[in-house]
Amino acid sequence: MVPTADAYDVVVIGGGPGGYAAALYGASAGLSVAVVEKEKVGGTCLHRGCIPAKEFLETASVWRTVAHASEFGVNAGAAALDFSVSQTRKQKVVDQLWKGLSGLMKGRKITIVQGTGQLHPDRRVVVDDGTVLQGRHVILAAGSVPRTLPGFEVDGRVVLTSDEVLDLKELPATAIVIGGGAIGCEFASMMADLGTKVTLLEALPRLLPGCDADVVDVLARSFRRKGIEVRTGVTVEGHTPGPTGTTVRLGDGSELAAEAVVVSVGRRPLSDGLLAEGTDVAVDARGFVEVDAWMRTTAPSIFAIGDLVNTPQLAHVGFAEAIVAIKGILGEEAVPVDYSAVPWGIYCDPEVAFAGLSEDQARAAGHEVVVKKDPYGGNSRARILGETDGVVKVIAERRADGSAGRLLGVHMVGPWVTEQLGQAYLSVNWEATPDEIAQFIQPHPTLSESFGETVLALTGRGLHVG
Repeated sequence: MVPTADAYDVVVIGGGPGGYAAALYGASAGLSVAVVEKEKVGGTCLHRGCIPAKEFLETASVWRTVAHASEFGVNAGAAALDFSVSQTRKQKVVDQLWKGLSGLMKGRKITIVQGTGQLHPDRRVVVDDGTVLQGRHVILAAGSVPRTLPGFEVDGRVVLTSDEVLDLKELPATAIVIGGGAIGCEFASMMADLGTKVTLLEALPRLLPGCDADVVDVLARSFRRKGIEVRTGVTVEGHTPGPTGTTVRLGDGSELAAEAVVVSVGRRPLSDGLLAEGTDVAVDARGFVEVDAWMRTTAPSIFAIGDLVNTPQLAHVGFAEAIVAIKGILGEEAVPVDYSAVPWGIYCDPEVAFAGLSEDQARAAGHEVVVKKDPYGGNSRARILGETDGVVKVIAERRADGSAGRLLGVHMVGPWVTEQLGQAYLSVNWEATPDEIAQFIQPHPTLSESFGETVLALTGRGLHVG
């Protein structure tokens, strides 16, 4: 006998950023919505990812401030770190945000079902507690989990992923971080600032693959000054645990010893067990659910968003995809996400932020380009802060007369660049030209002046940038 199903306009499987954004946006438009979440709404981003990681990076920022306080005439004495206090504070921040999100969803009359949901034919969602939900539409937003490496089985003691690092009560004295992408760079930066001796390994020729080369060069130099040993173009073969740590074997035959190994080689879609037989939802060889530009799967009235699809694994991309999906359900005109120009933020020290094409990507795409760069060493606010490592780089299309046309990309590394990217992102996505953006009046003194100065220089009449 088939259990009786509760009916909704939209049933969402997964309560992470994409899932809860779809629920909130849909409910605000008058749709009846149910969300199936196996743990707590907020997903990986809130509970085991973005938010906890940034809290620890803020701990590292406070530590750096105290360490250099004497340069400002503030004699704070010898600093000491109690990482368990930061862990407690992290959990307090997470819990406050979770309660706020839960209250917001309750206020919009969104039904939350705790459990693991599976899509069955005819848009029926069966939860492992026996609950059955019927949706006129279903949005798949099951998220992702950390990838692992063969020979590096996660034990939570010596071999860690981001999940385990974010639960540590104390940091190891030495650590090997495998993977020089965004997650690896953030963990390496945080741990090194707080006293861990870090070696960062990346299989590709440089850190942050896909990021602009000039930005990566600045970050690599800053990492070396922190004492992080950066080794690129290296592979790992396995490791041999010992009484107090492990020894990692590299592809070139050498070995490295450390108390802990942090595996940060990306995340994989959590599509295992998500689909029952007969749903007609296509999944590719890597486990990603296949969708079109409007987030529609190969099955009618079934959508997929967030880390479950092969798009940038960023919480705010999940937000944008959720809106596209709900607009499609409502029959409204939806503008597909332009993935080539989404904003990226990497919260290591110094921070990295960018939108649009790097110089190499622009040239590879066939564009003739004009490029200007402004180091933060000439920015008065950066000098005041004592944080001058960094550069703003703007890539524009070269017009036939040699002048700079529409902006193709803006890439930044330096103090608080994740908070400065907004005007750059807007400029790239509006295909604005330097002549148009140069009309912006930048407040002085601010870090964001560097973007304005760089764009002004592209008009051929820069003030401080040639």
